[in-house]
Amino acid sequence: MHSRSPMLHTYLMRQHGLTGAYVPLAIRPEQLGAALRGLAPLGFSGCNITIPHKERTLAIVDEVDEVARRIGAVSCVTVRPDGSLAATNNDAFGFVENILQHRPAWRAEAGPAVVVGAGGGARAVVYSLADRGAREIRVVNRTLPRAEALAREFGGAVRPVAWEDRHRALDGAALLVNTTSQGMVGQPPLDLELATLPGGALVCDIVYVPIETGLLAAARRRGNPTVDGLGMLLHQVRPAWQAWFGIDPEITPELRAHVEASL
Repeated sequence: MHSRSPMLHTYLMRQHGLTGAYVPLAIRPEQLGAALRGLAPLGFSGCNITIPHKERTLAIVDEVDEVARRIGAVSCVTVRPDGSLAATNNDAFGFVENILQHRPAWRAEAGPAVVVGAGGGARAVVYSLADRGAREIRVVNRTLPRAEALAREFGGAVRPVAWEDRHRALDGAALLVNTTSQGMVGQPPLDLELATLPGGALVCDIVYVPIETGLLAAARRRGNPTVDGLGMLLHQVRPAWQAWFGIDPEITPELRAHVEASL
């Protein structure tokens, strides 16, 4: 219900002269298969997938690309001309492009990264960091076995960290990313002390409601550079539109301002 995707896609449809609509659909987990199979006969070009359907979609669609398979979750489905369904995950692309837009000199191999959370968002972030050459990724999660599972799947760069060790895990980090829902409107704040985080470390939050979470505000007060989560949403549009409509839309300051005005 917090999603700004309908506003975002509607803006772009008007800008590009497309006749269409982007609608939020509340689908029960047990109805996911029927809903996805209904996309083609209903005339959909595709859809985005969000919590709690990202992992279950893998087993329903006809084709899953390598990115979604590696991440283990789907964020985007395309209806092909024959009615079959192709799935990918644009979360990793959106995450990296968002950072590079704000920090063009950023490099994943600059130093240790700390990722808080081990869900679908974390999987995409860990994938993107590992893919871009990060040498050490510390995954902190309340349930340690989930962090350990990520370490097994993504290889030697990933190190699981117990929740009680989360504060010490920031020591020497070059990047901190919150991938949990903590800090989102209606959710408790992220319980993380930044005392050991180096002053030059980049702090990111994939939450974008509010645009400045408690984590980002705390980081900014102590002088750390920050990147909010809205750009991750915006940049995911590009590969989705390329797949759905053959269009690569520009992510302009005007587009961002349009969406940010609703937050």
